[in-house]
Formats: sequence, structure tokens, C-alpha cells
Amino acid sequence: MSPVTLTLIFANVAVFLLEQSSPGTLYWLEVNFALWPVGAPAPYPSFQPWQLVTYAFLHGGFWHIALNMYALWMFGSDLERVFGQRRYLLLYFVSVVAAALSQLAFAYVAGSDPVPVVGASGGIFGVLLAFGMYFPRRTIVLLIPPIPMPAWVFVILYGAIELFMGVTGTQQGVAHFAHLGGMLGALLLILQWRGKLF
Repeated sequence: MSPVTLTLIFANVAVFLLEQSSPGTLYWLEVNFALWPVGAPAPYPSFQPWQLVTYAFLHGGFWHIALNMYALWMFGSDLERVFGQRRYLLLYFVSVVAAALSQLAFAYVAGSDPVPVVGASGGIFGVLLAFGMYFPRRTIVLLIPPIPMPAWVFVILYGAIELFMGVTGTQQGVAHFAHLGGMLGALLLILQWRGKLF
């Protein structure tokens, strides 16, 4: 496993173990470092700029972090070898921030109840999109159901499902527009690297 991917996994797991250490620690971390909507009324915590990054190191449970870290392990190392450590890390965190901004915009427009957003999924979806662009013919096998398909098909299908779920409000409690924002952030960064934006 490549070093940046390994470090990101270790960091996420370490924070998750800290979350599990006590209810008080979990509450403190969520209040201060989860992503809260801008202008949330009292008594809800308020948005702080560092939450654009810190929310990505918090997770809502074992399966949440397990699936995210599995995806990072599966797709991250190949990208790190292609991009190099600095560009790969930049791609990951641009995706994380783009996901956060997308979620904040959606929460503002939708006027939904103030709830914290946690998880590395925005960064993972950015990594997934980049993997589909750089390894389009690599075969990916879904876990459930176990169907093999090219990476580019998997990425488009996953993005379409996220868009459908976000628009229809399916699977409440999942930040679908954050996932799409992570993909968009990665796409724009890659297009910029390729000189196709400006």
C-alpha cells in the first residue's frame, strides 16, 4: 500500500477509535469538528471553517468507516502511483472540501434541519472518479451483487444513483450531494491539470 493512502487510513482509524473511547469524547468531536450548516440556530453548534476538512475524519459507525477505508485502499494506491504523493493528497482534500461546500449549499437551499455531516465519502468519491478516468478499463466487481464491470461504467452508474437518490430524497441520512460534490471537485482539478479549464 502506498504511503499517503496508508497514512490517511491510519488517521481515520485513529480518530474513529478516539470517537469510540467515551460518549463525552464523541460528543465533543461532533460538536466541534463535524460539518454543521452555516447559520444553524441555537442551540445547534455553528459552522467553523476548519470543519470543511475535519468532518472527513469522523465517522458514524463501524460500517461507515469500514466501507470508506476499503474503497480508499482499493482505489487510492494506484492513483498515488500515477499522480505522486503531493498531487494525490491535493486531489483527496480538494474532493473533501468540494463535498463539504456542496453539502452546505444543498442544506442552505433545502432549508433542512441542522444535522452534522461526517465521513470521508466526499474524498472517496473524488478518488473513485479519478480512478475511473485514469483506469477506465480496469474491471471492478461489486460487493452486492457481485457483478464485474469496467471502472468507467461503475463510476457513471454510481454517480447516477447518487444523483437520483439526492433528487428524490431516497436513503435519508446520507449526504448524496456531498458525494457528487467530491466527484465534481476531483473532475475540475483533473481538468485544470490537463489545461482544459483555464
